[in-house]
Amino acid sequence: MKTPPLVNPGPALSGEQARRYSRQIVIPQIQASGQERIRNAKVLCIGAGGLGSPALMYLAAAGVGTIGIVDFDTVDETNLHRQILFGQSDIGKKKVDVARTKIQESNPLVTVNIYPLRIDTTNVLEIMSNYDIIIDATDNFATRYLINDAAVLLNKAYVWGSVNRFDGQAAIFWSSLGPCYRCLHPTPPAPGTVQNCAEAGVLGVLCASIASMQVNEVIKAITGIGELQIGKLMIYEALEAEYSKIDIHKNPQCVICSVNPTQVNLLENYESFCGVVAEAEISAKELKNKFANNDDFLLVDVREPEEFADSRIPGSVLIPVAGFVDASAFKLLPRDKEIILHCRSGIRSATCLALIQKAGFTNSRHLDGGIVAWEKL
Repeated sequence: MKTPPLVNPGPALSGEQARRYSRQIVIPQIQASGQERIRNAKVLCIGAGGLGSPALMYLAAAGVGTIGIVDFDTVDETNLHRQILFGQSDIGKKKVDVARTKIQESNPLVTVNIYPLRIDTTNVLEIMSNYDIIIDATDNFATRYLINDAAVLLNKAYVWGSVNRFDGQAAIFWSSLGPCYRCLHPTPPAPGTVQNCAEAGVLGVLCASIASMQVNEVIKAITGIGELQIGKLMIYEALEAEYSKIDIHKNPQCVICSVNPTQVNLLENYESFCGVVAEAEISAKELKNKFANNDDFLLVDVREPEEFADSRIPGSVLIPVAGFVDASAFKLLPRDKEIILHCRSGIRSATCLALIQKAGFTNSRHLDGGIVAWEKL
């Protein structure tokens, strides 16, 4: 779909800017006016992980004037094979802090705003409203639906991406011109039916391929060049080195993008919408107190064996996520004491919590922030 430029040109480029972006400016479809639009653009990237890392580097290299980064997490050793913004010395540091430093080293001519927080219903509209276009580089369904609904309310274009093992997908959603994410996925998958990177794995280089698709759409939208892939799901299969596209049609019954925007509101709880029992949480401090008080409970680590071997909370037992998905874990769990689940950051344990509560283990919670929060005590 051909669209007009999303961003107006800013002031004329300085000599330094003209030199830095000369190989981009020389492209007939971009020229100085296109680069001025890029320099005048504000792009928000939600997530600084596998997709966010290469996306942020290419946004900065392209000369996007203002880049926003939302991420609450810290750098972990398991990130390093695919999250190219980070190195060994960054382990334990906040991702947004490291990302800002690396971006400013790559291109000191851009402005970087950081948001070291978890995006949620209390802040998403305020943060997204300050940007021209959004990149969704997140890895969980609750946040994806939240970003989509906020984008519809604000009439913002956003580019979504997803990776799993050797396959990746990307799409640009703009509800005033085409479908939204809910038109593609009207309802979230049942908890435990879709594995995340920690469970299924991901080929590191695949992240760069999908992130490049995302940034390509962002630059096209900013400058008005080419055809935006609105209404298309772009698919890359790395093992076969094959790209394909399938059509996404606007759903006339979509509860978000096919109704009057004044009648649309954010959901009260996106975790609950996705089957995650967000209210059944315990903080790391509360868990420490339970140990100190010798409370009777079972602490279950739902990570993978290699993660458990590398670091663990004393007193925990290992039952990986797969056991909750196929229900084999249920026979190992007591019904006469409290069960507390944990993973690395709280995403996998929340999924497992929804599964065991559905199976009748109502006296159960999960550790907010996972072992990352525990290790910060």
